[in-house]
Amino acid sequence: MSTLLSPKLLDDKAVLDTVVATAAEVVVGKQHEIKLALACLLARGHLLIEDLPGVGKTTLAHVLAKVLGLTFQRIQFTSDLLPADILGVSVFEKETGRFSFHPGPIFAQLVLADEVNRATPRTQSALLEAMEEQQVTVEGRTHGLPAPFFVVATQNPSHQIGTFPLPESQLDRFLMRIELGYPDSGAERTLLKGRDRREMLAEIEPILLPKALADIQHRVMDIHVADALIDYLQDLLEHSRRSPTYVTGLSPRAGLSLRRAAQAWTLLAGRDHVLPEDVQAVLPGVVGHRLRVSDRAHEASAADVAGHPLREVPIP
Repeated sequence: MSTLLSPKLLDDKAVLDTVVATAAEVVVGKQHEIKLALACLLARGHLLIEDLPGVGKTTLAHVLAKVLGLTFQRIQFTSDLLPADILGVSVFEKETGRFSFHPGPIFAQLVLADEVNRATPRTQSALLEAMEEQQVTVEGRTHGLPAPFFVVATQNPSHQIGTFPLPESQLDRFLMRIELGYPDSGAERTLLKGRDRREMLAEIEPILLPKALADIQHRVMDIHVADALIDYLQDLLEHSRRSPTYVTGLSPRAGLSLRRAAQAWTLLAGRDHVLPEDVQAVLPGVVGHRLRVSDRAHEASAADVAGHPLREVPIP
């Protein structure tokens, strides 16, 4: 296989590097997490960010919308939020004598579902069709959603008061789950001495437009995945299903998510073929919320959950 990179692939890397660098000026010290979030979007998935309040979850979603030129809507999930507050409602118009559909905030290219686990399971389920089919059905009528369509959901740790855990079926709709964590001392000093993040967000100009982003998303699927890498992916899936470490193994959908995420990570690196380290880079984010350890007394992080197959499955 030729190692020469196409000019288009080099152009993609250059513009995506600028996207990451611009976002990193606002979300300081989290360049790796920004790249994971961008890879999730390029793979046409959805992102779940789980962490404590105040570490930059909402800011990350907002800055991505700004640098990518996407329409943005933020939905604050609370215990009294209803599905209609997300999807929209049909309202009777006296002038026409007909019902007219008024779209809800889900009709945006980047939707921030803030503190999604503070809403009831019924309201959480309103996102399922949108995330899976890129459409919503209201009162028997189906409405398409804009493209690109990217849901970024944040959730507080499940031990906090007033949370409703997301069921496995909903967790599986998220291609990745990441954590931001506290900044290191250097990044935190930059934050403390720097400008207000909201002022910085207001000044950001789009680096990509939605059409160009959609084109890059298409090119992600052209990134070559060799048969040896497919063998590696299958070995990782099979290990999760055989290992007594986990309650259940990874599904075929998880395998497809892992492949797409690795292809997107490869494109971000400016290469045209996936390497094992690309799979390893995205594996914790892709499988950490899909695998549940058998020992319920052990609270495992995504890195811990993913660490076992990474250690046990040989690299091709």
